[in-house]
Amino acid sequence: MATERKAVFLFFGGTGDLAYRKLYPSLFNLYRKGNLRSHFAVIGTSRAKMDDDKFRAAIKKSLADSGNRTDSKEASDFVSHFYYQDHDVTDTAHYAVLKDLMDKLDKKYKAEGHRIFYLSMAPQFFGTIAQDLKTQGLLSEGNDVFNRLVIEKPFGRDYDSARLLNDALSKSFDEDQIFRIDHYLGKEMIQNIEALRFGNTLVESLWNNRYIDNIQVTLSEKLGVEERASYYDNSGALRDMVQNHIMQIVSLLAMEQPVAFTDTDIRAEKVKALRSLRVYNVADAATNFVRGQYGSINEQADYRHEDNVPHDSTTETFVAGKLLFDNYRWSGTPFYIRTGKMLADKFTRVDVVFKRPLVDIFAFPQSQNTPLAANVLTIFVEPHAGFSLQLNAKTNDTGFSTEPIKLDYLVDAQKSKDTPEPYERLLHDVLKGDGTNFSSWPEVSYAWKFVDQIRRVWDLQEPQFPNYTPHSMGPAAAEELIQRDHREWVYRLNN
Repeated sequence: MATERKAVFLFFGGTGDLAYRKLYPSLFNLYRKGNLRSHFAVIGTSRAKMDDDKFRAAIKKSLADSGNRTDSKEASDFVSHFYYQDHDVTDTAHYAVLKDLMDKLDKKYKAEGHRIFYLSMAPQFFGTIAQDLKTQGLLSEGNDVFNRLVIEKPFGRDYDSARLLNDALSKSFDEDQIFRIDHYLGKEMIQNIEALRFGNTLVESLWNNRYIDNIQVTLSEKLGVEERASYYDNSGALRDMVQNHIMQIVSLLAMEQPVAFTDTDIRAEKVKALRSLRVYNVADAATNFVRGQYGSINEQADYRHEDNVPHDSTTETFVAGKLLFDNYRWSGTPFYIRTGKMLADKFTRVDVVFKRPLVDIFAFPQSQNTPLAANVLTIFVEPHAGFSLQLNAKTNDTGFSTEPIKLDYLVDAQKSKDTPEPYERLLHDVLKGDGTNFSSWPEVSYAWKFVDQIRRVWDLQEPQFPNYTPHSMGPAAAEELIQRDHREWVYRLNN
């Protein structure tokens, strides 16, 4: 049975695309399952003028667009909990109106003072909003109430700006009240990494540099920048994907087993892993990271001729790199990462490549057998969820030859349909106060320190862009990066 949670939500950027496409449908899923029921209210804010009825009509449309029936009493009851208030986040006088509305709704729905503030808007306003929420009295008081602040990325654009932002937030909220949301941490198979490792002796006993040759993380996007061009050109793949999504996935793969499955213990181990991540000097950063920018093909324009992109842009749309951990578990085992836009397909996967046997007894001189293939454990994150384990087995013909075979598990269609969306999971965690699947400030800071060094080196060089063809797997330099170590990417086109 679902446990009903009580809270008044206040969404800054409440009429934005993210709110309509993801956040409100996710709240509706929680409502249908009973995690929200009678004791909640939602306030949406933006600069636009709108009344409650028009806002509720927009909410219904967002539910319909996400595949929900909206002609039911359940949908109508859910939407009745929504309210709208136009708001200027830079005008302190406007917060008094929000305070009165929150107090009124708290009493009406008996939310018991529990409040969630969700910031889904331009990040330059995050610090101002957090400050005014406190100084203007919107935070409820008492030992048995909670105030929680949820922040969308980006959390800064480098370590210095992230630290200033964190300092500003910390004046109003404690660290355990701040939820830095990363929707990748809400994905089913990313959360399954912990179950795979710490729930299986067979896996965890081999999860170290004695048995694993390398680990590969690929986040591939098929589309270009589209309507995000203005934001993306000021960010690039390194900041947009590596600093947050990839570093979070890598920390889950590299961490030690926590003392207990609690948010504090899990975060502590992720921080230890990131602390041991080698921050490269200038020469090593230039050697171990490559960047790319897509060119044109047929009707597809190159990145520099996309709408709202400067024609001389040096923003990277692709990154590949090698990460090294200087600790007992991973010393000598590289983690290879790559991500980019306009690649061959849209998918996210982790490939764990195990070391080959020290002696291949099947490759004796008279044998026509090919060398044994490496065992590979693949975690499919999206679009399909599941695992695959590549082993070596005997072929079923005469003589004695071996071939790689795969043991596959893919989540079936019904289970996929029933799997909660990432934002649904994460909003549920916010309601519970569970920070397991959110980035702590130490995690963010170590990730930025690593990424900043790569960025500094790249800023010293003029890149030769464009350097990869759309619908490929990136520039030739990404292949050269891994081939230098006498390795290859597990996922390759046409393999």
